[in-house]
Amino acid sequence: MKYIVYDGECPFCSRYVAMLRLKDAIGPVELLDARVPHPVVERLQAEGYDLDEGMALVDGDRVSHGDECIHQLALMSTSFGLFNRVNAMIFSNRTASRLLYPVLRTGRNTVLRILGRSKLSDHA
Repeated sequence: MKYIVYDGECPFCSRYVAMLRLKDAIGPVELLDARVPHPVVERLQAEGYDLDEGMALVDGDRVSHGDECIHQLALMSTSFGLFNRVNAMIFSNRTASRLLYPVLRTGRNTVLRILGRSKLSDHA
């Protein structure tokens, strides 16, 4: 089983994982809100992954976090739909993922502040 761990209170994160068509491409994927207790979320926290710094893709023992996560998701998603094509076009490039992910994270943090929502680290 593959898991995507994201911030369920972030409207961008929630929409992003909902729009990916991963189940069509790679089979069962469980979406996990990092604010809800779950063994996978606890594992990531215990292993030192900062989920405020990025979402995570867990595939068995392999963890992709932050820019590596969106890069891997872009490589795995289908080409069905405009969103998935654009996502793959941009984030299947490792350098683009590395350069753009901090901008996306800053946007997430700004939107959380505007909406009056706490970061994950404040929630714990």
